[in-house]
Amino acid sequence: MHRFTVMLKSRGAMTFLYKRKRCIILQKTLKKQTAGPDTKPMLFSSKTLRALIIPLIIEQMLSMMVGLADTVMITYAGEAAISGVSLVDMINGVFIYVYSALATGGAVVVSQYVGSGDTETGSQSASQLVTSTTIISLLFMAIGLLAPRAILGTLFGRIEADVMSASITYFTISAISYPFIALYSSCAALFRAMGNSRVTMIVSIIMNIINVIGNAIAIFALGWGVAGVAIASLIGRVVAAVIMFILVLNKKRQIYVTIKEMLHFRWDLIKKILYIAVPSGIENGLFQVSKVALTSIIALFGTAQIAANGVANSIDYVGAIIVGAIGLATVTVVGQCVGANDYEQARYYVKKLQKMAFISSLILNAAIIAAMPLILKVFSLSEEASRLTFILVVLHNVFVIVIQPFSGLLGSAIRAAGDVKFAMVVSIISTVVVRVAFSFILGVWMNMGVIGIWISMGIDWAVRAVLLNWRYRSGKWTQFRVI
Repeated sequence: MHRFTVMLKSRGAMTFLYKRKRCIILQKTLKKQTAGPDTKPMLFSSKTLRALIIPLIIEQMLSMMVGLADTVMITYAGEAAISGVSLVDMINGVFIYVYSALATGGAVVVSQYVGSGDTETGSQSASQLVTSTTIISLLFMAIGLLAPRAILGTLFGRIEADVMSASITYFTISAISYPFIALYSSCAALFRAMGNSRVTMIVSIIMNIINVIGNAIAIFALGWGVAGVAIASLIGRVVAAVIMFILVLNKKRQIYVTIKEMLHFRWDLIKKILYIAVPSGIENGLFQVSKVALTSIIALFGTAQIAANGVANSIDYVGAIIVGAIGLATVTVVGQCVGANDYEQARYYVKKLQKMAFISSLILNAAIIAAMPLILKVFSLSEEASRLTFILVVLHNVFVIVIQPFSGLLGSAIRAAGDVKFAMVVSIISTVVVRVAFSFILGVWMNMGVIGIWISMGIDWAVRAVLLNWRYRSGKWTQFRVI
């Protein structure tokens, strides 16, 4: 009887210890899932971050592949069509950068309101973003429709008659799509601000499928040439913009747009959007100007170097996709942390996103470098051009791995916090002073050619990384709030 009693007590003690151990494990698990710096509830779990970033990567990868498919199909429309499309796309790029800057401004403002819990004002800001971009895009559309020949002649001078004709056709139809590009960009930014990039990925897939199928039908079946290419793009953009706008009107979402608020002009909210958008627009504009200037310099180096530069650019876009996607996610994450007035979590996530960018970029870009001998066989290049292309891709990919997590991502972080003027000044210094100056020194004066130009790009990124890291470590970026 005594032994039986002892055994029961022993089993009871073991049961008690087992239950206690399970309770401690459960508590630790819950604490780990719900607590971060200073044991505060985390705004983003690892699962949430992956759900935000992966669709952005897929969306950018898809856009790149569709762009490549479009380029291949356009070649069948003739050289005049190719030339016309390439010239007008330079103009379209400027307008798209304006819409992108406005969308970035809206994303920062709305994400901060989401972080603060003030979704009502966030929704009002969302409506003002859509109104602002629509008005500006309608103005750009009017300019494109009323004076296409004057604009093309001013920018590109006297070009061949068939190229001018193709350019005017493509420019006119493209101009009609400007309001839809702007609407799509604004709505996509709003969904990203809410941390929902899956919606934009799905709609982007629909838009790009319409674009590719439309191009194939217009060029190969109907023989519409450059007009068909433009119409296919227009249809895809209209469908995507309409879908996104309908989705963002849903009042059950965390942030939504209303027609009533769109028609009610709120200058106080628009000023906050422009506070982020204008410096971002200046940055993008300077980048485009420097790109044109450097392309002019590369044109002096001969055919092999021009070809190598063009092919390397097309390959390098793949290597930068992950960092670019994480940069977009950084705006949402840091914006919400700043809105919640939790700068410790903002720092925590910046460090985590930098680590993600470094590891993923290392894997991707190492794979690209290893595959370069096979990739180069796809292109019909001379031995010299192939050699140069390989060197340029290796340079770029090393820069992306080592520097971009500490320049591009930090730039996105301090912009999301509202420190946009410093980011703009850094961009001016690094792009205009450093990159262009060193391109002349290394590329022309030291006779390094296109390799010198690309090394200058790395120096530009390095200077930017040093300045942004100094600003970030100083903590001055925490003194800015948009809302």
